[in-house]
Amino acid sequence: MEKASHHLPLVIMGSARKAGNTSRLVEQLFGKERVRVLNLADYKVYHYNYSDIYPPDDTFQELVQELLAHAVLVFGTPIYWYSMSGHMKVFFDRLTDLITTSKKQGRQLKGKKVFLIAVGADKVLPEGFQVPFRLTASYLDMDYVASLYCPLAALEASIPEEAKTFSKKVMSLAGEG
Repeated sequence: MEKASHHLPLVIMGSARKAGNTSRLVEQLFGKERVRVLNLADYKVYHYNYSDIYPPDDTFQELVQELLAHAVLVFGTPIYWYSMSGHMKVFFDRLTDLITTSKKQGRQLKGKKVFLIAVGADKVLPEGFQVPFRLTASYLDMDYVASLYCPLAALEASIPEEAKTFSKKVMSLAGEG
């Protein structure tokens, strides 16, 4: 794995399609060089289990090291059945490790800036969609800053002013703005 650039925002993508609409939006917002993107589909993250015993090919800790190396975290997910993607949900479930068996790592997330990007078919973000992201950030003492929802139809148009403002906020908190 290449060394993370600490000053770049880290985008954690939860789509089942690496070149899908959520990736398209991230590229429109940030280009290819201004953020570090990790696709959860490229990693093997096993479902959370209470025994804390995972197969040797589990890569959750590799992802945690990336989280710890960046001050600004952006979670990007398509909306599947009014909720985050399955890849993102499994990843979020595994954050439980950071409050049970890996508490020291969990405490190191304190103060990180968290953003959410979501893409879906509906005109507006489904009610309550942001709640797991906002409450998880709060629970881990991270600062949930903002979210951006982009309906599929808007991806075809030019980036709205709201999206430009969102992108500038992410980059400024990362020291790139």
